[in-house]
Amino acid sequence: MVDKLKKIWLDEALIDWEDANVHILTHSLHYGVGAFEGIRAYKRQDGNTAIFRLNDHIDRLFDTCKLALLAPKVTRDQMMRACVDVLRANDMQEGYLRPMAFIGEGAMGIYVPNNPTRTAVVAWNWGAYLGDEALQNGIRTKISSFARHHINVSLAKAKMMGQYTNSVLAKREAKFAGYDEAILLDTNGYVSEGSGENIFIVKKGVIYTPDLASSILEGITRETVMTLAREEGLTVVETRITRDQLWLADEVFFTGTAAEVTPVREVDNRAIGDGKVGPITRQLQARYFAVVRGNDNSHPEWLTRV
Repeated sequence: MVDKLKKIWLDEALIDWEDANVHILTHSLHYGVGAFEGIRAYKRQDGNTAIFRLNDHIDRLFDTCKLALLAPKVTRDQMMRACVDVLRANDMQEGYLRPMAFIGEGAMGIYVPNNPTRTAVVAWNWGAYLGDEALQNGIRTKISSFARHHINVSLAKAKMMGQYTNSVLAKREAKFAGYDEAILLDTNGYVSEGSGENIFIVKKGVIYTPDLASSILEGITRETVMTLAREEGLTVVETRITRDQLWLADEVFFTGTAAEVTPVREVDNRAIGDGKVGPITRQLQARYFAVVRGNDNSHPEWLTRV
């Protein structure tokens, strides 16, 4: 459950938490057209708070708006400033930020060209998405019976609200079956991603991840980890991955703003490697956390000070 904080930013103003309400006829509530992001702010080793890759997340928010034909009244700079303001208003040294753009109330039906596009930024305290145990020892996963959307069915590069019904169904299926997370294939049977994470495998020291044609979100943490891996002297290959390659991998891990770098120790009741977190996963996990909350200052362009 999200703990109540003080302020939420809605339509260019900071308002009290209890007053951040929308009408039941809000169009996006009924039809699912809206853009959102998930962003983390970390308290780093030097005691300062920094939002991780804020510019990139807000750029992707506006890219989603473009794909969904939404026209926010605010600018990128205003949305970035709102993220900083929400953290400050709530006295947060760390937190998860959720900027959104959505279609407000007015006309109903599929086509509502005159309904307003509203914007909001919410923050809350959120620890490890899949739990601290998951970060340390890895998780159990299953391949979902639900496939990721075909590229001609939906917009894989949009972080769009309604598309996540697919993820919710896959996640529920996995949890009801006793697993921690789902892995979705694309409609051609190739590995796509988790319900809310990008996926990587390691085989004989080489890191592989589905390419951008595999119906995946172009993850910002995904790109971060690929950059860090190459800086560590590791080889990263973007390519299609099959189910049996996944089962036979030496290591598997998820990446995402919420999931950070989460090891996978089992897929479909098959242990990955020796069933423990592998050395490359652990190396990249350590480097990632050194960048976001440690004393690794190799990428100052990724950090927005609060």
